[in-house]
Amino acid sequence: MSTVTSATAAQSTTQAASSAATQQFGEEFNNFIQLLTAQVKNQDPLAPMDSTQFVEQLATFSSLEQQVNTNSSLGSIASLIGDLHTMFASEWLGETVTVESSWVPYSGSEVQYLTNTPTDADHAYLTVRDPEGELVWTEELDLESGVHTWNGQTNSGEAASTDTVFEFNIDFYRGTEYIGLGAPQIITTITDVASEDGVLRFGTSSHLTADLYSVSKYDAS
Repeated sequence: MSTVTSATAAQSTTQAASSAATQQFGEEFNNFIQLLTAQVKNQDPLAPMDSTQFVEQLATFSSLEQQVNTNSSLGSIASLIGDLHTMFASEWLGETVTVESSWVPYSGSEVQYLTNTPTDADHAYLTVRDPEGELVWTEELDLESGVHTWNGQTNSGEAASTDTVFEFNIDFYRGTEYIGLGAPQIITTITDVASEDGVLRFGTSSHLTADLYSVSKYDAS
């Protein structure tokens, strides 16, 4: 579902609910006023009704009115968010981005990625494991290279299985000292944008999904 479609649907639902609540409140308040007027007209002058009850009922309706107004304001906010999502969608579709992920779907096409290398690291090793955790590929990365690739090669010499999700890990060293573990930043293209529970999410050509805060635009130059 596109951002425009999902945002519009959410906006319409919110506005419809707010309108229905406002109409219902208006009808109930009119009924209450009519009932109150009838009670006052027909009360016994020698034994008037307790005015405290009227005040409590009016306070209840006042509280309900505030809640309905709040729902109406939330509907306006939802509409604004939907408009913003629509604007973001047009800006991100087709953009080349990086998505950090240890789990990488392999479709038979070359996987391109960057490394978030610690400043004091001088060696890095990539390990690729299949869904069962078996090691299928390992290599030392050239940290002078900006973009790294994996074309499905394996230690056995056979091509990796397509339509399979592999686990990528990068181990960093300073000399022989182990520094830590990192995940590759996969270079991919945004193919669709959707809004899920108010959060903007992207689908990509690499079959990875990510939210707005998990992607970075990539400039090959």
